[in-house]
Order: sequence, then structure tokens, then C-alpha cells
Amino acid sequence: FMLTAGVAKLLSRLPVQSALFLALNGLGSSVPCTPAKRSQTFFQCLQWHSYLRAPSFTGPYPHFSHGAACLHTSPAATMPTVSVVRDQLFEKMGRSYTDDEFQDLCFEYGIELDDVTTEKEMMRKEMNKPEEAELAQQGAEAEEVLYKIDIPANRYDMLCVEGIARALNVFKHGVQPASYTLASTPRPAMQRLTVKPETALVRPFVVCAVLRGVSFDAARYKSFIDLQDKLHQNLCRQRSLVAIGTHDLSTIKGPFTYEALPPDQISFVPLKQTREFKANDLMQHYLDNDLKLRKFVPIIKDSVVYPVIYDANRTVLSLPPIINGAHSAISLDTKDVFIECTGTDLTKAKVVLNTIVCMFGEYCTKPFEVEPVEVVDAAGQSTVYPELSSRELTVPLSAINGTLGLGLSADAAAQQLQKMQLGVEVAADGSALHIKVPPTRSDILHACDVVEDVAIAHGYNNIPKRIPSVYTQGRELPLNQLTELLRGECAMAGYTEVLTWALCSRSENFDNLRRQNDGTAVEIGDPATAEFEVCRTTLLPAALKTLGANKDAALPIKLFEVSDVIGASEQHETGARNQRRLVAVYCNKEAGFEVIHGLLNRVMEVLGVPLTGTDPALESKAGVSYSWAPSQDPAFFPGRQATVHAGGQEVGAFGIIHPEVLEKFDIPFPVSALEVNIEPFCFDQNYKSLLHKI
Repeated sequence: FMLTAGVAKLLSRLPVQSALFLALNGLGSSVPCTPAKRSQTFFQCLQWHSYLRAPSFTGPYPHFSHGAACLHTSPAATMPTVSVVRDQLFEKMGRSYTDDEFQDLCFEYGIELDDVTTEKEMMRKEMNKPEEAELAQQGAEAEEVLYKIDIPANRYDMLCVEGIARALNVFKHGVQPASYTLASTPRPAMQRLTVKPETALVRPFVVCAVLRGVSFDAARYKSFIDLQDKLHQNLCRQRSLVAIGTHDLSTIKGPFTYEALPPDQISFVPLKQTREFKANDLMQHYLDNDLKLRKFVPIIKDSVVYPVIYDANRTVLSLPPIINGAHSAISLDTKDVFIECTGTDLTKAKVVLNTIVCMFGEYCTKPFEVEPVEVVDAAGQSTVYPELSSRELTVPLSAINGTLGLGLSADAAAQQLQKMQLGVEVAADGSALHIKVPPTRSDILHACDVVEDVAIAHGYNNIPKRIPSVYTQGRELPLNQLTELLRGECAMAGYTEVLTWALCSRSENFDNLRRQNDGTAVEIGDPATAEFEVCRTTLLPAALKTLGANKDAALPIKLFEVSDVIGASEQHETGARNQRRLVAVYCNKEAGFEVIHGLLNRVMEVLGVPLTGTDPALESKAGVSYSWAPSQDPAFFPGRQATVHAGGQEVGAFGIIHPEVLEKFDIPFPVSALEVNIEPFCFDQNYKSLLHKI
């Protein structure tokens, strides 16, 4: 789903009905679109529309690449699929649905019923054994029906049947949202976990909680384990950011310690094993024998210390993020569950902990009451987790109605948000809504998220379509058209195109070219590598670096690139500006100054720019011509270089590269180079500039 810059600007100025009419009909009518995909497009367009219309929005437009805005989802945000037992889900919802009715309900809520299947059918598909089809068909009637539901990637509270049923009950049946509370445990009586300073070397953060009086059965236990797996795959990024450990509290004794020790000093019996392992031997065991756990081993394998959690008796609870200890494994008989989440991201660890305790707190002796745990960090600061208080957010009613193009009253908007499990209070003057975001809705970060929830509760199909009063058509930017023209001409001249990094080191950008750092380069704050310290202000170093890396190729070597350079600019709101340039280099046993000069003449001929003094009639019509003059650029050889001028300004330079520069880039042969700013030549057939500020 692509939006050009012009269309994006148009959509930002229209009511959302008109924007959606264009996006869903005018822009995508030729593409087959399922209801789920159309609702996903709705989400994207709504978020884009909200972003551009936000009062604080000043640009630049996100994800613009040469004038196009691309609405896409990051690979990490792929919609997870949750398999739930149909009858168990309907039992929690208090009524039954036909498959079609439930699919319609899912669509209303913005989720999708992806498939209706059974365990045997799923196994047959996964194992790809057609000969078992008949057996699976025979047993299908007696087997439990599974619903595979696609859940939005940021709705962590809906990754289990408990969360799905709770959300749909509130949405459809008006059930009151759950109220999550902390048990009033005095701090001296709380379980305590102390963090040792050494954990900062590997996984510095940990949060904990206790669920008391949990009543497990086979279905609840399976859902409890499945939720942890889904969180590990999604929010926890395969345990690299957060790892979850759950333990039978009756088998261990507090206070607990979170430590980091050399692997040969950690010994315990891991889950699903019968003998004791040292931590380093266990890593190798999993690499050799366990297909599931081996992918997590590299997270800590090369660390000098491994994280480990001990109880008061020095019993190992877990070796995060790899495995729990067998001693504290939970079972169907477990009543008190100790939950610890370790990680490198404290915010995500708190979200994961809140999700688990809120989803399964309903099975406690006192439903939705969680016992807190005191965590003392390495600096000695004490914090009580989990943090179940609601977050507060104020959203103007005008922002909701203005974005959606509706005329909802404050009370009507509040009712819609209550269907999405949000607490709402209407301001005294009715101009705003004070939102209380429960701990389960970690996806609510901004006013546009609240607007999205109003749109879901109100119903996508209930938002009227409106033909926009303004019509425009997306097209390629003139500068990009010019770029494509020059790429083709350079290729026909025998040059090979290269595509290089926009970031480089200071030495490559200045010192290697024998140029002074004039302060025009945009510097990268805290660069991850010395090779990416600044944004390039010239294309020449990258072209020469490519030559140096391919010096063994057959001569002559002819390379070119048409791309952007970045320079600091106080006149632009971003503090920097891009400039489109063409660079070409020619490497042979002889310098080939005349070859690169010939390419300059050909480029100007294609652009319709005459050489000064050669065609007075064309010069008069165009109002622009080009010329060259001797220069003193230290990157080029003295007396074998020139600057290019057009329209009264310097637009480029060409010449033979200085031998010291060639030595810096490890190039053994002479090189001639050309670099030209092509933006002054972006005009129509009447030589009227086509450059537009984006």
C-alpha cells in the first residue's frame, strides 16, 4: 500500500471518510482485498491520517523514499495467530456462535478468524501426509474444534483465550471490565528479590509477582504455557529482550537473589532433565540435542557471566533466558505461582509481567488480585512490582471527531471507549475525555490510539463514505524522473552503476580527500561504528572506495552513482537538506581525463544545456548554459581539474584524482572523476524549474 507525497498531503487535509474512500477505493480498487486486509488498510490509513493531522506534526513525513511514503509493518510486528478451543471460548463468553457469526464478531473488533480446524487436521497439514486425510476426517467429529485467530501484534492481552473472551465480552455484551488490584501485603511480609551488580554485564533488569490460590486444570495450564510462548515470540523478541520464568512457590523459599556468575559455577537440574548440569555444559547439550532451545543459547553463550536466580537455600530457580530449574516446575497441583521476568528492556519486562498476572489473575482465590514482590536493584533502590495502576490520558473530543469525520457527543464517544476496556470520564465542559488506560492495554500510547479504538467500537462500516472535494493523482517526482534519465544515459555510456552507503567516516569524507572539515557534515550521535560517523557530503569517497575494493577487475573500470548527499542547513526545519548528485569515476592505466570530460558533455547534451558560447539561440531560450574554469580542489591533481558552472553558480567539479587520495583508497591506477549537482537542471521543456519542496 503506497502513498505518494502529494496524496499523503491530500489525505491529511481531508475528513477521514474522504481519505478512506480514496485509499480503499480510488487507490486500491484493482487489487483483490479480503475483509481482514481491508480492515488492516483501514488501520494504516487511519494512523497515517492521524499522524499527519496531529497538531504537533511538523514533518518530515515518515518512511519517505524519493518522494514516496510507504505504509508497512515491521517484520517484528507480524500478526500472531492464537489457537483456542472453540467450546472453551464460547463457555467463557457465555453463549455460542456459528462460525459465520463469530467471524463477523471478529471483524467488528479488528481481529480475524483465520481458520476453523482440529488438532488432527493441523498435524496432517504440518506433516503433509495425504494418506492420513481419511483417518483425520473420521476422527474430526469427535475431536475438539479449534479457532485460529489472527491478533494485532500490539494486543498482548489477547494472546490467550482468557484475554480474547474478556475483550469480546466487554465489547459485545457490555460486561464490566475487570479491576486489577494489588494485595495489601505489608512490605516486611512481601517476597523479596535482590539484584546483584554483576547482572548489569548480561541482563540487568528483573520484575516479579505472585499469583495466590491459582486453580489450574488441563485447559488453563495449557493456556498459561501458550501465553508465555506467544509473548516470547512476539514482545520478548525470542527471549532476547525479556524471558519469563514461572515457579511453584511452595517448592522454594525466599528471599531470592538475581546474580550473574561464571558458567562453571552454576550447577542445577534443568527442566525436563534428570541429571545435574553445569551451565556451560548445558549450553552445549542444548546446541547438540534440543531443536527448540538451541536458538536461545547464543543470547548468553559468549558472555563471561550467566544470569541465574537463587532462592534462600541456593536452589536454582532459572537460568534466564534459557531454562527453568526442575525443582520449582509448576504442575496442575500448583496453587501459588512465583513469576519472574528478566531482560534487557525494563519497560517490556513490566508489560510482560502485567499481561501474565492480569490474564490469569481470574483463577486466583481472590480474582484479579495479585501479590506484589519487592525488587531491590543493584543500587539498593527498592521497587514493588507489578505496577497495576491505570495510566491517564486526556484526548480532546475535537481530535476524535475531526479525525474520524463524525459528530459524536462526549457521552457517545465515552460509551464507545468503554466497550474497548478503557475507563473514561467526560470533562465538565464536554470538550475532552479523560482516559484511564488499564495495565492490559499497553498498546495505548497516544491520542491516535484512542481515536482508533473509537473507530473500532463505532464500527468501520458505520463510518460514511464521502467523495472528496479535491482530487489529485500520484506521480513520480520530477527529480526522480531526471535521475532515471541520467542512470540510463550513464549505463549506455558504458558505466556500471553502484549503490553505496549514505553514512561514512570523517576520514573518508574529509581527510582521505585532502579536504578540511568545514562543519557542513551532519554528524551521527554516538555512532555504533567508526565507519558510520557522518552523513556524506560528497559521493566521491564511496565511488573511490568501491574502486579500491575492485582493483583486481579488468581495466578500464567505469562506475557511476546518482544519489543524495546530506548537508547541514539552518534554513530547513530538520537542520539538514538532501541534494541529488551524479558521480562518475574512470580508472585505467592512463588517467582518461578526456573520457570523464566527454561524459560531462554528454550529460549536458541530454539535459538540453548548451556549452556557453556554442549556441546563442539555445542559450537565449534556455536561460542557462554551462562552462568550466580552473580550480584548486585538493582532491584533484593540480592543473588537471576544473569546476563546472551553470546559471551563475558552481554545480560540480571534474579532474584527475590526486595520487595521495588514490593511496588512501588503495587504488593502484590513475583515476578521473566527475561529480555534479543535478538539481539545477530539473526543469521542463520550457526550462521552468520542477523542483518542489516536500
